[in-house]
Amino acid sequence: MNYSYVIIDDNQENVLETKAVANGFSELSFVGSANNYEEGLNLILEYHPQLIFLEIDPTDKNSNISLLLINELYRFLKIVPKIIVITKTKDLAFEAIQYGVSDYIIKPVSKIHLVKTILKLEKSNPIGVSTSQVKVETPTILEKVTVYKEPLVLCIKSYGDHRYIDTRDIAYLQADNNSTDIYLSTGEMITAFKTLKHFELVLEYPFVRIHNSYIVNSFSISRIHTGNSVCYIKNSAIKLPFSKSYKINIDLIIAKISNGNYLEI
Repeated sequence: MNYSYVIIDDNQENVLETKAVANGFSELSFVGSANNYEEGLNLILEYHPQLIFLEIDPTDKNSNISLLLINELYRFLKIVPKIIVITKTKDLAFEAIQYGVSDYIIKPVSKIHLVKTILKLEKSNPIGVSTSQVKVETPTILEKVTVYKEPLVLCIKSYGDHRYIDTRDIAYLQADNNSTDIYLSTGEMITAFKTLKHFELVLEYPFVRIHNSYIVNSFSISRIHTGNSVCYIKNSAIKLPFSKSYKINIDLIIAKISNGNYLEI
């Protein structure tokens, strides 16, 4: 089932970033976005989305976007969509909980944040589906992360040279100022003149951000040492650090590995 969603945020760049992450999920269907309170309310009332990604502490105070939008929805709608707050700090978390929001995400939104959010929603009650309609065999969104279309091919262009890379051959990516070094499982390194943030938005699982400077292909990991905060890359002596702020992503990798044919001794 597809879940329709809207994004209400005064910053259009943030709207595009959130939409780019959500585009990685075939279950999520984008309806539209709004940059102020009035446009956001009209958008919701017209299209009745099932999810709302809502900024509640806008930079542009004239946009009037806030938690009060939720109160307004209860005036007009019998069923209020699930509200997912996306904002810059934790300062308004307690107030948001009092408004009954479904989740609270600190920007920037990542694929892992979105996976966890939707899993929690589906666990409590699948969005827009009554309990009687749910079938046991319906896979969760986390299970669907590993169901691929054709493998993505990256084309790195430089002065008329087109270099094609099968993403399955990538071991990890490392930030280098405004460029990114792409390391292949063969040991070869290729530089792309895009930021690591760009690749974080473009690449889907098994690629996971583990550090401000690194994105790793989960299938290239041979060992994870949580005490030393490092990941080991298969068939090499390379160890990649992971930072505390991305520890939740490491937990997801560990959970995914143990979810398959797995024996822990």
